[in-house]
Amino acid sequence: MALTLAAAWPWHAHALFGDDEARKALIELRQRFDAHRQAAEAELQQSREARSQAQRGMLELAAQIEELRAELARLRGQNEQLAREVSELQRQQADVRQGLESRLKEVEPAQVTHDGQSFTALPAEQREFEEALAVLRRADFSGAASAFSAFLMKYPSSGYVPSALYWLGNAQYATKAYKEALDSHGRLAGRFPQHVRTPEAMLAMANSHTELKDSRASRRALESLVKAYPQSEAASVARERLSRMR
Repeated sequence: MALTLAAAWPWHAHALFGDDEARKALIELRQRFDAHRQAAEAELQQSREARSQAQRGMLELAAQIEELRAELARLRGQNEQLAREVSELQRQQADVRQGLESRLKEVEPAQVTHDGQSFTALPAEQREFEEALAVLRRADFSGAASAFSAFLMKYPSSGYVPSALYWLGNAQYATKAYKEALDSHGRLAGRFPQHVRTPEAMLAMANSHTELKDSRASRRALESLVKAYPQSEAASVARERLSRMR
């Protein structure tokens, strides 16, 4: 480079300046060139370092992004697991609640209506009464009498008591246990005079007296029925019978 610069130095510069001055000019020119070269190299080095630093920063950022993605995937997996666990817990709670409700229904009284009367009854109480009726419908009168007797002993305060006494008396009558039938129907008439089955029970009492060959007691039962329940169908039957007794 120095030789090139020297060659490019105008010839007339040698004429104007002496050799010392020419050397000084060349030295100065070389110094300036070196300064520019060093500055350029320094700038290039800084650029390289900056680029290297930027690359390191990008690599670090990429690594952080991958870590974040991995963490996000892990959290998503945890969320999905938690969602499954929550769903399973909700299902178990629903099963437990349904089970509790079913068990409560088995022990909690419910409102029922029978023979025109509304009252509360336990599920077991209602079921046992219906089972006793089913035995009676099969014409198993002895079994029905036992079933209704057991029901009355187990549920003495039940709203089914009047109906149970009525059907117990009918089952006893069918087995020719007329005295027992009189007792059952008499308990119904004495304790529940307003019950819908009471007029029929009094007519059945007259029948039991007839079977026991007690015509006077039968007449008294029929007369009491007509007097107490004149508008009932049982009273109409009682009037017809009384007319035949005269």
